[in-house]
Amino acid sequence: MTDIAREGHRGRPAAQHADLSQARLRRRYAAERRFKLYGVLAICLAIGVLGILLFSVVSKGYTAFVKTEIGLDVYFDPEEIDPEGTRDPAVLADANYDRVIRDAFERTFPEVSERRERRALSDLVSSGAWLVLRDRVLEDPSVIGTTERVWFRASDDVDMLMKGYIPRDVPETARRVSDAQIAWIDALDEAGQVGTRFNLDFFTAGDSREPELAGIWGAVVGTFLTMVVTLVLSFPLAVATAVYLEEFAPKNRWTDLIEVNINNLAAVPSIVFGLLGLAVFLGWFGLPRSAPLVGGMVLALMNLPIIIIAGRASLKAVPPSIREAALAVGASRLQVVTHHVLPLAMPGILTGTIIGMAHALGETAPLLMIGMVAFIVDIPSGFTDAATVLPVQIFLWADSPERAFVEKTSAAIIVLLGFLVIMNALAVILRRRFERRW
Repeated sequence: MTDIAREGHRGRPAAQHADLSQARLRRRYAAERRFKLYGVLAICLAIGVLGILLFSVVSKGYTAFVKTEIGLDVYFDPEEIDPEGTRDPAVLADANYDRVIRDAFERTFPEVSERRERRALSDLVSSGAWLVLRDRVLEDPSVIGTTERVWFRASDDVDMLMKGYIPRDVPETARRVSDAQIAWIDALDEAGQVGTRFNLDFFTAGDSREPELAGIWGAVVGTFLTMVVTLVLSFPLAVATAVYLEEFAPKNRWTDLIEVNINNLAAVPSIVFGLLGLAVFLGWFGLPRSAPLVGGMVLALMNLPIIIIAGRASLKAVPPSIREAALAVGASRLQVVTHHVLPLAMPGILTGTIIGMAHALGETAPLLMIGMVAFIVDIPSGFTDAATVLPVQIFLWADSPERAFVEKTSAAIIVLLGFLVIMNALAVILRRRFERRW
């Protein structure tokens, strides 16, 4: 009995140790499951917030891709358009087309007689409606003296009313469209003289004070010119810097200082680069304000550290055996880099460049400092012409009080997000297409 008791006494610590081990394993597995759960919750939260953001932008902006138009039976009165009958293009261009539009409204609603009501009736169409008539007459002067149904862009308030952004069931003093205007719009709608079409003008027109006439083409062209300058200046210089620091520069405190400063520049707020551009490019060099040339130079400075860091990481990813094999067959260091290392690292460098360009595409603060916040109506035709870019255009529209500019702002954000998605997708495609695993 004594031996059995002694064996049982020796067995209890072993069993207790096994139980403790199992308990620790269970706690560890439970901690791992909680950690995975936290990760899944974080991802779901991020996706949810992103979904809310996209839904908010898209729900407010997709209607900007559709415009409301009003059709009027217009009599191209020769007395107003070409009283002398010369068909001189200069005379046709200076005709009083606003009067022609007012006459068309008065024929449609002959009961409107008061001056104030006639002015409110004319306000149903855009202030730029006369341009439609001018272009029609200049295109075909034979329409003078005839009657033709012409479709005009509705004013921003009417457009918002038809899209449901201006409620009808509120007091007249609480909305920008009067009861009389709503009655006229309903009458035109019942007669089939109100319709909607794809808003091509949003993509082909420049900026305007009138929301219904404003477009993004000027900002898109300015963005393209600015990005060209950014790429041409930043890519060669950044790649050359990355190659020198990684392949040729001696390892000493000076190169260490350069590397630290490059890493620090990547974290500098972007507005600091704008201040640098304002002081140097505008104040010292005297370059034109609000020009894609200056904007591209500022963004190139901001983009350099990003491309340099990505380039060095790509060069480090090339196995040393590639360099050693090339040196072993008699290649010089320059030949090793240009013929072997750089081509293998180029996919990663291009990926970093595209990501850096996408980052520069969304920048606003440095461009505000060099005057690209100016109101630009004309489409820029060169690198030194006054221009703005898409993020700054969004900033300007977001600060406008008209309800229609909220729609325009969201639509411009959708376009900008589309460009960013395309650029990031291109970076992923290049990475997967040319990447080599060692």
